[in-house]
Amino acid sequence: MMNTATPSLAEIMASLDGASAERLKHFIERGVKIPPQPRVLEELRALLLRRVYDVRALAKVISQDPGVTAMLFKAVRSAAYRQHHPFETVEQVLHTLGVKETANLVVAVALSSIGDIKKNRRAYENFWARSQAVAQLAMLIADDRVAVCNIFPDQAYLAGMFHDCGVPVLMQRFSRYCADMHLSDQGIWIDLQEEDRKYRLDHCAVGYLVARHWALPAFICDAVRSHHEINLMGTHAARTMVAILQLAIELYAREQRLDNPEWAGVQEAVLAELGLHEDAIPEFADEILERFRTQSDSVV
Repeated sequence: MMNTATPSLAEIMASLDGASAERLKHFIERGVKIPPQPRVLEELRALLLRRVYDVRALAKVISQDPGVTAMLFKAVRSAAYRQHHPFETVEQVLHTLGVKETANLVVAVALSSIGDIKKNRRAYENFWARSQAVAQLAMLIADDRVAVCNIFPDQAYLAGMFHDCGVPVLMQRFSRYCADMHLSDQGIWIDLQEEDRKYRLDHCAVGYLVARHWALPAFICDAVRSHHEINLMGTHAARTMVAILQLAIELYAREQRLDNPEWAGVQEAVLAELGLHEDAIPEFADEILERFRTQSDSVV
């Protein structure tokens, strides 16, 4: 079940070791504001906290937010749920996928409603298009490798939407962040060393704060924090999730014909974690991307 207790920033800080807590405290002192959850999530969590699992009541809460509802239907059109298509009502989604899976998807799609970017609108829209594509690819990878990895499509989609969520938070706080990180340039993504040099912080740590504050499962929060550090991670669910995210990012880059310089350094660890051989990657990538294109065509 989705975590029903939403921790405060003070509680999050208290749960961290000294160095991590000091670094995150520094972010907050510099005016980085962690976005609150939208009302639909607060009401959904309140019902689940009271152990209300009546799909009619849950569907009524979800359906009151037209934007979240529309994004939920877009998410469940994924080829990962092809055996259940078509979905016509929120109640049907809840009945078919289950309360836990549907709640995870609602949290994921609600994230894209955070903030109100008045400047750099194009970069902001491009960011969410990228995040949604990576999330959809992660969902398909998890669906294919679930027997090996024990990561489910809704969990992978949630991690995919949140993995870079620190970026729009920093875009809102620092007027030069978008330009300094070249976010409006086609095919350019954030250089972590450059980000740290200019801002003495990184979007992964900010994303971790958002994920914790929104009460995501602990292993997904850890994956958000460490999704560029798979070679430093131990063997646990967060590492597996990072492997799925890294492969999804690589497939996104291939689909967009973009360079992904990070892949060479993580490929061996990613493939080993997902039980894939390097020789099988071309065929695997073609299959996942074909399913991705098919579902993308179906929502146009």
